[in-house]
Amino acid sequence: MSATTSSLPVAVGTVTSYAFWGDDGRALADFYAAALGWKATQEYPDENGVPTAFLVTDGTTTFVFYTARDFTAPDWPKDELPFHLDLAFDDVETAEQRLLGLGATKPAHQPGGDNWTVLMDPSGQPFCISARWQES
Repeated sequence: MSATTSSLPVAVGTVTSYAFWGDDGRALADFYAAALGWKATQEYPDENGVPTAFLVTDGTTTFVFYTARDFTAPDWPKDELPFHLDLAFDDVETAEQRLLGLGATKPAHQPGGDNWTVLMDPSGQPFCISARWQES
């Protein structure tokens, strides 16, 4: 029996957090907390008691940033990305300058034209910034 024709009740789930790996989870948590105006709320230790997971939230959405011992940043744009973040701001130019001041870098490759700007977070992973979407 396929999943679409199963007689089992449909399980409805919710996403509770989004997790990201990097070479320094604390640095990523601090960067994204500052970038979004959110708060770093909790940290979790590994089996040796060393904090390796750090939570950042606005009260409704939670990001978890992990310190991964063997993390290697993608060689973007050569490497495909399993996922990335798109962040929207009212003033994209001001946001870009602020993010660069927080430790982001701007790669030469910018495939978004006037639609979005690609930046690299402190771990070397790309994310995009753009203007907030306006409903028409």
